[in-house]
Amino acid sequence: MTVKNKKNKLPTKHILIVDDHPMMRTGLAQLINNEPDLKVIAEADNARQAVAVAGRQKFNLALLDLSLPDKNGLELIKDLRVLQPELPLLVVSMHDEMIYAERVLRAGARGYIMKQEGGQKILQSIRQVLAGRIFVSEKMSARIMEVFSNRHGGGENSSPVQQLSDREFEVYQLIGQGIGTRSIAERLHLSTKTVEVHRAHIKHKLHLKTATELVRHSVRWVDSQAQNL
Repeated sequence: MTVKNKKNKLPTKHILIVDDHPMMRTGLAQLINNEPDLKVIAEADNARQAVAVAGRQKFNLALLDLSLPDKNGLELIKDLRVLQPELPLLVVSMHDEMIYAERVLRAGARGYIMKQEGGQKILQSIRQVLAGRIFVSEKMSARIMEVFSNRHGGGENSSPVQQLSDREFEVYQLIGQGIGTRSIAERLHLSTKTVEVHRAHIKHKLHLKTATELVRHSVRWVDSQAQNL
């Protein structure tokens, strides 16, 4: 008769998944739950649910997408950091890491991985973040080091869009989706005056003179990102 040594059993890490696609949540949960020391104990399909769950339950890690129906993922990262400052956050997204990864890390997440990387790579990213390290791809790591070196050297090698603040970037994306100022204000819970201020700052940073130029610029950018997915 074999006696199992319970002392050798690894403690189970509890994980929260935030993604508005049921199939993605199911796939991630199956991948994670097949690991002996990992367990998905809660799921949310929007930012409001995620905040509610995180307000009443502790986790060892949260996996979240950036595209959520009720709030930008960058804002959710900041909300979760307030609720659980020690909670490691890992973004699993379809969006290009060269555009979003640096913003995600600045917002307080510990890693960024694109969904198309596959199961084993996602598990690697989960374990690396759980171990207290930051996870990004080798390509993105080199990019971050380049940006860091340029900043300390006084140079600047990033595109104008990357110079937008997170909120300006969010407004810029919504403009590119054909959404008007009033609707943007309602969606982001801002006043129309605040949105107009953001629009003015965006035009200045992108060296655009008119509202029409801003719309054309943002639409082209949003279309280019969709083509890269």
